Amino acid sequence: MKTEIIELHPQFPDPRKIAYCANVIRKGGLVIFPTETVYGVGANLANDAAMKRLREAKKRAPDKPFSILISQVGLISNYTSSTDPALYKLIDTYWPGPLTVVVPGKQDGQTIGVRIPDHPIALRLVQDAQCTIAAPSANFEGNPAPTTCQEALRDLDGLVDVAIDGGGAKLGIGSSVVDLAHGTPKVLRDGVIKQEDIDRVVKKKVILFVCTGNSCRSVMAEYLLKSMIAGRQDVEVASAGTGVFLQTTASSETISVLKEAGIDAAHHLSRSINTILLKKSDLIIVMTRAHRQQVLDRVPEVEKRIYLLREFIDTPSGYQIEVDVPDPIGQPHFAYKECFAIVKEAMHKIVGLV
Repeated sequence: MKTEIIELHPQFPDPRKIAYCANVIRKGGLVIFPTETVYGVGANLANDAAMKRLREAKKRAPDKPFSILISQVGLISNYTSSTDPALYKLIDTYWPGPLTVVVPGKQDGQTIGVRIPDHPIALRLVQDAQCTIAAPSANFEGNPAPTTCQEALRDLDGLVDVAIDGGGAKLGIGSSVVDLAHGTPKVLRDGVIKQEDIDRVVKKKVILFVCTGNSCRSVMAEYLLKSMIAGRQDVEVASAGTGVFLQTTASSETISVLKEAGIDAAHHLSRSINTILLKKSDLIIVMTRAHRQQVLDRVPEVEKRIYLLREFIDTPSGYQIEVDVPDPIGQPHFAYKECFAIVKEAMHKIVGLV
């Protein structure tokens, strides 16, 4: 069999040619392609004949699994049920990029390696293939991983259907492989991301405040806590909203109240809650019971990490206190000041936790 070679610009690849190569993979063929790390060879994981060809072409042992490539961070949930915040901290930090995470698979006892490549050709190929792509490096087992199409063809010419020549790989070294399936994250294969990088990201506490529009209550909480722990490199503080549809700044009254406290929130931009943000957070603090339910409707797994802001305020014995923090939006300035006072009262105990 003669391998067809297709040349593509690494940054501006012809979408028609990528669609052609993706179709080859989808129908059971093998395709060499570039990533930012090294050149890989892709096959349709669901096609037994294609996987047999891939294993034979690679001269790979039958008991050694293949990692897969995906195109969007959220797709990780298709391959693992893991709720470990360490996983989501790492992929939120390093994807797309040279990090393969080994996670518990959907079937008991199995693990799977997953990565999102940081390369226009690879990303578009994975998107267009519309199947799960197994993608080891494009070389015989034990040989150096190829950094150019020509190097890949030294081993695999005639054994694959198509080879995409997209120039030299930027990094020239395989992705770092991190095991998250057996306790503390551990680097199994060194790449540009080292064990100390993994430890730094995983050990950082992530505190998330949630309200509706991410323009008032959660903004006050985020920026107040940031001011109270200024200089701490081991804590990440963020905020988001359950009802954010368009990105906006904080409300003018919120900015004003924070400014009176010596805090600058003028450059804040609202964002919506998302699955990755929720799953990577060690502590999620919401303003109302409705927010709590909205978060849990989206990601039930975070139930043990979510609290109402007012749970951090000590209530005198015999007194009852309103559970929810009222939304000051559209109210006079004093309503924002009252809201900030509630946030400030709770923050003293929250600081003690971080």
